[in-house]
Amino acid sequence: MPYVNIKITDENVSAEDKKALIEGATRLLQDVLGKNPATTVVVIDEVNTDNWGIAGEPVTERRKRGQ
Repeated sequence: MPYVNIKITDENVSAEDKKALIEGATRLLQDVLGKNPATTVVVIDEVNTDNWGIAGEPVTERRKRGQ
C-alpha cells in the first residue's frame, strides 16, 4: 500500500488543485510502479509559511521581500 505525503505551504491552494495532486500522484505510482490506485494513500499537509523555513528564515519573510 503506497503512502504519499505532499507538503505545501498554505497559500491559495484550491480544492481543485489538491484533487489534481492526489489524482496525479496516484496515477504516477500506477504508471511507474504498477501500484493499485485502490490502495494508494495520498495526504496533503498544508504548512503555514511562518512554520516553513528556507536558508535559515521563515518563508513569510522571504515572500515579503519577493523571493
